[in-house]
Amino acid sequence: MSAQRRVERHAFIVGVRPERREEYLRLHRNVWQQVEQTLRDAHITNYSIFIVGDVLFAYYEYVGDDHAADLGRVAEDPVSREWWTYTDPCQTRIVEERTPGALWQPLEEVWHLP
Repeated sequence: MSAQRRVERHAFIVGVRPERREEYLRLHRNVWQQVEQTLRDAHITNYSIFIVGDVLFAYYEYVGDDHAADLGRVAEDPVSREWWTYTDPCQTRIVEERTPGALWQPLEEVWHLP
């Protein structure tokens, strides 16, 4: 029997600029394969982005051993960095900053049904 891997759940919120909403949706209909692979290589799974009005909600599960280091590797990836030059201008901060400088602000988990 294999040991069960620990899963960390992460959720974030950001606004989408109304005038760039369709552009953001168009980009995400065909996310670049290397961006997706970089996330997989960083032990990120079950990544979803939802939209309601002009609010984006993202959720993913992390199954690695060093979340900060893996996110650092994603941030260093040149293809991901280029992808963000297209997606970031579509976004706007809508809640008080919990993570200074970040567009996507983390949400605190209140309840989970395992």
